Amino acid sequence: MSPQAIFAPVLAMMVLTFVVWAYMYLRRIPFIIRSRMSPAQLATPGHLASVSPAQVSNPSDNFRNLFELPVLFYALSLWLAFANRVDATYLAAAWVFVAFRALHSAVHCSVNIVLLRFYLYLISSVALLAMLVRAVLQQFAC
Repeated sequence: MSPQAIFAPVLAMMVLTFVVWAYMYLRRIPFIIRSRMSPAQLATPGHLASVSPAQVSNPSDNFRNLFELPVLFYALSLWLAFANRVDATYLAAAWVFVAFRALHSAVHCSVNIVLLRFYLYLISSVALLAMLVRAVLQQFAC
């Protein structure tokens, strides 16, 4: 298998991040305009978050969340590609990670059913953890 195969889920994760970014601003900008917030209010740390309803704050929270565990996914994917370790198992786990992160984002940005969101997050996290543990074991078995 080509090491570059891992970059398909990486690119999908990047697209997801950009889609959430765009959705965040589609929700945020109209709210700011309707609320007639001044630049000074927007510059005050935490003000926007404290006055925003869930349909405005949830996409923002999800966007921030896409820079937590996914950062490890990006780094691990690069390492797998450059170490020539990409195989069907890593690729499947990477797609599981991305798919469940996408589902997590969809739930978080819409209905926000917390328990469902948690399980989606958990499944994606377990997929990433499995990739990481396997990579560590392979690295130190050599």
